[in-house]
Amino acid sequence: MCAAGTQSRKDLSMQQEPQTNDSKVFTPAKIAGIELRNRIIRAGCFEGMSPHSTPSDDLIEHHRSVAAGGAAMTTVSYCAVSNDGLAFDHEMWMRPEILPQLKRLTDAVHKEGAAASVQLGHCGFFANKSAIGKTPIGPSRKLCLFRYSICREMTKEDMIRVKEDFGKAAKMAIYAGFDAVEIHAGHGYLLSQFLSPWTNRRKDEYGGLLENRLRFPASVIRHVREVVEEDYPVIVKMNLYDGFKNGLSIDDAVEVARCFEEAGASALVPSCGFTARTSFYMMRGQVPILQYVKSEKNPLTKIGMALFGRFIVKEIPFKELFLLEQSKRIKDAVKIPVIYIGGVCSLDNMNTLLQEGFEFVQVGRAIIRDPDFVKKLQAEEITATDCDHCNRCVAEMADKGLVCTSIQKELKKKEYKS
Repeated sequence: MCAAGTQSRKDLSMQQEPQTNDSKVFTPAKIAGIELRNRIIRAGCFEGMSPHSTPSDDLIEHHRSVAAGGAAMTTVSYCAVSNDGLAFDHEMWMRPEILPQLKRLTDAVHKEGAAASVQLGHCGFFANKSAIGKTPIGPSRKLCLFRYSICREMTKEDMIRVKEDFGKAAKMAIYAGFDAVEIHAGHGYLLSQFLSPWTNRRKDEYGGLLENRLRFPASVIRHVREVVEEDYPVIVKMNLYDGFKNGLSIDDAVEVARCFEEAGASALVPSCGFTARTSFYMMRGQVPILQYVKSEKNPLTKIGMALFGRFIVKEIPFKELFLLEQSKRIKDAVKIPVIYIGGVCSLDNMNTLLQEGFEFVQVGRAIIRDPDFVKKLQAEEITATDCDHCNRCVAEMADKGLVCTSIQKELKKKEYKS
């Protein structure tokens, strides 16, 4: 057992000195047995493009465009390992019926010269009861205000089933042509719920001390490592901290990282935040309450968000590389690659991260705004993203799919003028 007030990016880009494309950022590097063409990975960001839990042509085109835009690897997310791990009814869950569509996706990405990863996870206590058709499960019985539901405490039989579901999902991912899997053990998803004292109040060998809270998440990673080839990349996203009192702390996270490495992780992605409580800790920037209200289908949730959204969802100011110091602690604690995520906006940011010893960076909103972001950086057409972190893409993704609404408005204006 293991031991326990953002300035416009356009303005910033104009202020920076021109970068050269001989940066180390654009050199190849390996994660386990796969070599990537550069150090930039499109982060796992829920796309909202899988109606009836089936990957759509829009999802395929989205990731093809990211690959064509120069990213070394694109992460398809979120994919539940079983039906009872769904947050939405238009979210994927891994099963044989969707493998042909996923194979089309990976083929399209590979044709553009990039690799493809799929993010595998389980929502646990904040799974959507209307989508899964039964009571959600979690480490302990707990009320989830995010869903207005109460989960039941998982039995040991549940844990065995979920662990095996992760292994089966990883096998199917390989069959579908994915070059890596990313196990989601952060952001308050099920494995993260076991790690957090806020959601894990068990009295058995899976609760209490960190060593016990690690027992189930580590067993899942160990099982996935056992069912895939030895050099197949098993990336693990984890929390640096949950973002509230009595949650996972940075000191705990260092021990979690060491344990995950021992369990067989090929690389780690240290992030933060808790979807059901501190969702904007993982993104920072504006909280677009109006867009959330417009996109929400549930009348009760819509009313609640309109009346109390400003008080419930805390706005965290955005700053570049906002997880740098905490992530360095993880990097210094393990020998496997650590992939930095959190406020990467420019080539200068990326150069800084590689100088600090991170081997790869994950980028989300900058690539969502412009799939050609990486290609333009390398061609010296730009030095930074002009994303202003309005987060409207986050608020509207469940309704319209993952797109930059600012870009859409700009295109409509051009069409109108023409």
